[in-house]
Amino acid sequence: MRTRKAAGVSAELHFHDLRHTGNTLASTAGASTRELMTRMGHSSSRAALIYQHMTSDRDRAVAERLGAMIRGGGGAAPEPSEKDPAGP
Repeated sequence: MRTRKAAGVSAELHFHDLRHTGNTLASTAGASTRELMTRMGHSSSRAALIYQHMTSDRDRAVAERLGAMIRGGGGAAPEPSEKDPAGP
């Protein structure tokens, strides 16, 4: 409690919220289930799957990458760019 006050963090924020946010962001950045498990120190994929929320941005990126693969004749999609880690 003293540390929270010293950091200027309200009582509404729980430190687990930070863990959840960090792992959700790692998932959005492309971390695999195994990578999330390693980051969290879990031996089961069940916990890691909690952090792999579907977002409209990711859904759109996956759809666009699938479209690029189809337009390219079914081969591999172009490499992801810095702008969009999921690809063009």
